Amino acid sequence: MVARTEELSLNPPGHPSGNPPSTIYTGDRIQGVPVITQLNVNDLEPGKHRFFFQGVQMGTGQHWYVPVVVAKGAQNGKRISLTAGVHGDELSPVNAVQRIMASLDPADLCGTVMAVYDLSRPAKEYTQRNWPVAQKGGMLVDLNRVWPGDEAGENTPTRHAGLLWNRLFQHNVDVALDYHTASTGGDFTMFIFADLRNPEIRQMAELFPIEQIKNDAGEEGSLEMAFLKVGVPVMTIEIGSPRIFDTRKITMAMEGTVNVLKHYQVIPGSIGRTAQTAGTFFGDRFETIRATAGGFVELLVDLNEAVIPGQQVAIQRNSFGDIVAEYAVSVSGRVATIARDALNEPGSRLMQILYDSTDR
Repeated sequence: MVARTEELSLNPPGHPSGNPPSTIYTGDRIQGVPVITQLNVNDLEPGKHRFFFQGVQMGTGQHWYVPVVVAKGAQNGKRISLTAGVHGDELSPVNAVQRIMASLDPADLCGTVMAVYDLSRPAKEYTQRNWPVAQKGGMLVDLNRVWPGDEAGENTPTRHAGLLWNRLFQHNVDVALDYHTASTGGDFTMFIFADLRNPEIRQMAELFPIEQIKNDAGEEGSLEMAFLKVGVPVMTIEIGSPRIFDTRKITMAMEGTVNVLKHYQVIPGSIGRTAQTAGTFFGDRFETIRATAGGFVELLVDLNEAVIPGQQVAIQRNSFGDIVAEYAVSVSGRVATIARDALNEPGSRLMQILYDSTDR
């Protein structure tokens, strides 16, 4: 069924200093799921709820719809947001969050867990990282550089982010976990970006039994930074490779997320494995190795391997097989990201080494 469209005000309903606005239903259903343009989780009865959130209009006047699942307990408690799909090529996050939500029994919950999937809908349809925009002859916009958005912004992803922020996130989130992967052509360890200067965020990060954690102040325009600026504890969680389900890393992400839910007493149970028991490597800087020539790159190290200053980590050959470049690191640390694409142009990022600058 094609849903009836609704004219949206360019000004967000409600006001941060007043009472949160009520949930608004358009009256439409898509595949049997009710469509909303505003959510207030306080309006919902205990249980599990599914919605399509009506996002920005396309050029044809139709809308992009974002799937939302809310698990609400009978008792009050923290409101936790889980977001998967700010980039369209990030699939392991979707699987991880789907599995977490499936495991929740509202009868056991104290509080609310809200999952938001496929935020960058047109990018997800093509399994590509950025949002394709038709204007100006066609361009690609990174949805994770336009938050908190603007409902009257100059392009559709900026307006879409504004709708999601004002009408879905702003009044409904106490703690946020934002799940990502490396971009297409690359790969990541099981990794967290977290501002460890904040004791609550540090405590959350250390609940994840993962490979690496970077003390990071956040990226301007990211969903993480939008939450940080309004005082919501948040982390960006990287689950390995794009375009696939990385089962091993999905499992680690789920373990950490469940620990967070237990920590905030949203679900019962004792804390499982943590960063301490997993031997997680902590750092606060990246050394980025970029290609200085065009050619075929052979990596000499893999993800999470320890490296030392002067160690050769990659060589590059031209089409005749001649070595045209050799690459070494200047720090002691661990390999955090690598390029899985073998053919690289000058300036391409080949790898990043996570290290602790206080050890130098």
